[in-house]
Order: sequence, then C-alpha cells, then structure tokens
Amino acid sequence: MPADPPLEILPAPLPDEEVDARLEMLVARYKAAGNIGIQLLNAVGGQAESLATGLPEPVRARMGEATESALRLAMETAHLSRGIVEGQPGWLTRALTTTMGAAGGMGGLPTALAELPVTTTVLLRAIQDVAVEHGFDPREAAVRYDCIEVFASAGPLDHDDGADLAFLSTRMTVTGPALQRLVSKIAPKLATVLGQKLAAQTVPVLGAAAGAATNYAYTRYYQQMAAVHFGLRRLAIEADVPHETLLRDFRARMRGQRIDRG
Repeated sequence: MPADPPLEILPAPLPDEEVDARLEMLVARYKAAGNIGIQLLNAVGGQAESLATGLPEPVRARMGEATESALRLAMETAHLSRGIVEGQPGWLTRALTTTMGAAGGMGGLPTALAELPVTTTVLLRAIQDVAVEHGFDPREAAVRYDCIEVFASAGPLDHDDGADLAFLSTRMTVTGPALQRLVSKIAPKLATVLGQKLAAQTVPVLGAAAGAATNYAYTRYYQQMAAVHFGLRRLAIEADVPHETLLRDFRARMRGQRIDRG
C-alpha cells in the first residue's frame, strides 16, 4: 500500500506578547502618517480647508467625474503593469512621483491636471507593492478591493489620529460588481483629497517645488496606510485571530485603551 502523505504541520499562532507589539507598531505607523500632511502644509504655507476651495469652480465641479475615471483607469493600468515591471522599493516609487509632481507643478493647473491620472496609477501601484510585501497577491479580486479601499483613508491633509479608520474594514465577499461599486463609492472622497493635492501643486511662486513636495507626501502617506491595512490582515493570519477582533483592538489602542483578549 502506498504510504500516507505526510501531515502538514501548521506554524503555531503568535504569542499574545508579539501580537501586542505588532499592533502597537501599526498604531505608531498610522499616527506617524499624520506628520506627513503637517510637513506638506508647512511647505506650501496653507491649510487643507483653504486649499480645497482654492481651485476654480469649473475644476471643482469636474473633480468627482475626473477622479472616478482616473481611479478606474488606474485600477486596470496598475494591475497590468505588474506583468511588465516587478515590484519596486518604496523609495523608488516616491522618487518617481516626486519627479512627476515637479513636472506637474511647473506648468500650473493645466499640467497638474494632466499629471493627475498618471500619479493616481502610480499611487495604486505603490499600494499593490505594499500588499505584495505582506504576502498578498494583487491578482486576487479581494486584494484588489483592499488596495482600492486604502484610498478611502482621509488623505494626508485631513489625517486625524483615530478619526478616520473606516478604510480598515472587515472584508466582505468580493465580486467584480462589488469592486466597481467600491470605486464609485470612494471616488467622491478621493476627489476631495486629490483636489487638495492639485491646489497645493499650484501654489503661486512655489510651482515645481510644491508639486514635488505634494507628490512625495501623498505617496508616502498611502504607503503607510497600505502598510497598516495589510499589516493587520497579515497579523490576523499569523496570530490565528479574527480580523475584526484585531481591528477592534487596533481602534481601542488608537483611543489609548486596551482590550483583554482573555
């Protein structure tokens, strides 16, 4: 008789002490992301509210539609690019978007608008690269859903510790239509975020420097948010703890509380 196949030995779940340490690290990473926006506002000498209203009315009226189109294009382009260019270090992505931001800011609003869909694609690709670093495959519909959902975070100019954690949601069953609905749902919020980016890029006098600083800040911010998002998903797997349990613990730690997992 043929020998029975060897039993697969699963790794033991992480001890509570390591789970706690990694949760604290993720909380710290989330909080640190807020400093990116503060640094950017200092660089361009403005406030998020004034930037949001600084664009011409026709541009603001079209931002929602333009953002949804850019996001749908980015979803396909970023995904397809993985078959051409492998994952790249985070610093290289930031260097690329910084250069693009400088070019976009150099010509004012027209060039910043032209650069917007390209930067959106690179940002989404950067989020996918973080997913890969945590062991997830962007070819899977659920992971692509997660990558888009990272864009639901407030953005670096409106980041408020603990006030916007909706993007760290528990994943539902993902289908193609669900992914399309998510894009439509997120687009209005992202339009506000990217509108602030456009306004910051077109700050008078600063021009290319403001564009470079803006894109660097946005890229770094979304890389951090992706690291928190996928870090929690990876921790749930390795700790053999339901994601919603870790998420509840994470939110409590953001408020300075602790949850006794018993």
